Amino acid sequence: MDPSDQKHFTAADYVIFALLLAASIGIGLYHALSGGRQRTTQEFLLADRSMSCLPISLSLLASFQSAVAIIGVPAEVYAHGTQYWFIGCAYFLGLLIPAHVFIPVLYRLHLSSAYQYLELRFSNAVRICGTLAFIFQTVVYMGVCVYTPAFALNAATGFELWGSVLATGLVCTLYTTMGGLKAVIWTDVFQTVVMFAGQLAVIVVGVQQAGGVSEVWRKVREGNRIAALDLNPDPTERHTFWTLGVGGVFLMLSLYGVNQAQVQRYLSARTEKEAVRSCYMAFPSLQLSLALSCVMGLVMFALYCGEDHSDKLASSSKDAMVIYFVMDMLQGLPGLPGLFVACLFSAALSSISSAFNSLATVTMEDLVKPHFPAMTEARATLLSKAFALSYGLLCMAMAYFTHLMDDSVLQVALKIFGMVGGPVLGLFCLGMFFPWANSTGALAGLGTGLALAFWVGIGSIVARGGSGAMPLPGNTTSALHAALANVTLSRPSGLNRFYSLSYMWYSAFGCVTVILTGLAVSFLTGPMREEDVTPGTIYPLMGKLICLLPEPLKKKLCCVTPLGQTLPAQHKEDNGLASPREDGASPREADRFLREPQTALVEHETAM
Repeated sequence: MDPSDQKHFTAADYVIFALLLAASIGIGLYHALSGGRQRTTQEFLLADRSMSCLPISLSLLASFQSAVAIIGVPAEVYAHGTQYWFIGCAYFLGLLIPAHVFIPVLYRLHLSSAYQYLELRFSNAVRICGTLAFIFQTVVYMGVCVYTPAFALNAATGFELWGSVLATGLVCTLYTTMGGLKAVIWTDVFQTVVMFAGQLAVIVVGVQQAGGVSEVWRKVREGNRIAALDLNPDPTERHTFWTLGVGGVFLMLSLYGVNQAQVQRYLSARTEKEAVRSCYMAFPSLQLSLALSCVMGLVMFALYCGEDHSDKLASSSKDAMVIYFVMDMLQGLPGLPGLFVACLFSAALSSISSAFNSLATVTMEDLVKPHFPAMTEARATLLSKAFALSYGLLCMAMAYFTHLMDDSVLQVALKIFGMVGGPVLGLFCLGMFFPWANSTGALAGLGTGLALAFWVGIGSIVARGGSGAMPLPGNTTSALHAALANVTLSRPSGLNRFYSLSYMWYSAFGCVTVILTGLAVSFLTGPMREEDVTPGTIYPLMGKLICLLPEPLKKKLCCVTPLGQTLPAQHKEDNGLASPREDGASPREADRFLREPQTALVEHETAM
């Protein structure tokens, strides 16, 4: 960019940014030297199952509120208006369903990894496939999470690109390896406060410079940036109420229902009720985060009135303009540019540290422990820390490869999160809601779902080949929309129309494909018998829905409540399972859940 347009940090900005990094390392060091000093896998990977709902709820927000959300959502609103804000409607069911369906089932099984459920319900092969899918999507995405804010900051300020990447990656690696999940959660709390402070500072200063709230409102109204409710049912329309409010529910479920990074936080709660409360408490935080990002985009429009200043930047990305806007507006206010950059990198640190810890957990619990059941606790803990360190280094390597990718390949990397998350959600739904689904159906469904999701995703990129530069992504709920953000095409036909499916439907498409294929293959290969279903792995939904069917057919569909069964002791030991805990439940009550899982779940719902 033109040196005259380059914005630079002052000493105060560098001090604030350095304090953020130092505080994050300090939290990790504190938890490394306090309590049990991270000497067991239970403490390192699950915070000794001792967390309360408040820090968990803020960590649920921070885990997927990546740095690119803070620049991606304002850029979306600046360019297209407030239609994206309707995704807030999806947050209701997107958090309510995990709270009352996924958490009761997964928490009471006393798991360490979400994918242990897949072995209990289906087989070890299904568990490994689910684990590998999660590792693949997370490793690719976390490289983009680290690189994107560093790239945007470099484009607008000249801040050293690889210095930013190394600082982010090394700080995350240090406090995650030293302090385990407890350090990750408490740094998430600190970083969430910094994120909100940075966004509020930008909004307040921006409103003042734009002439006040009334002037901002007048300009965004005149600029047609206040979107009305769009009820167009066309699934190829990028953003409508249906794509955001309905398709967004599936996307939220894939993130907050079955993703290891979030499930691990639920499992770290001291009781089941604390885990459920954390979901409810995350709701206002998510709405506030969305509102701040959207308002920031409106303030941007009030100041720049839709002008494109990307030609002044080293990047043609319109998302990088958000950084330019911040540095331009806050220049002359020492410390505030540094606060916003701290806000930006707080989001990056929280997302990446969550990825490190969850990747270490699934690698240890799903890929290593089943093959080395006699491994000592000390060796397992050391190995878990080594995995966290290794994934930290891999993250920085992925950031380098992201740097080498051209636009189209980068779009593929961003879409992976949506294309993989939907089929994995379908796999869990198939297991929890359909008792007759078997392992063969689960594997066939997952394979088909992934194949079709990748076909649509990659096909959309090929169909849009040569569409121009790609804007930087938003968070996991907006990463895909940014890849398609500024594409204007005539209405497609034929196969191209299929490729034009809105990215917000990707998770729903993948999930439904897995369920339908899995059920069909299960019927063809023989439905799972009632006595073969592991107690505690079925949510009693189908039993209620088909209560009017004849008893023989219900029995064939495995919808009769299995009674008098318990998990074999050796099976629990092999999978690293202890006796499931209920909220304050006695051992007798917990054991009853294993023997009568569906009845216990129904009674739990009534009590709630």
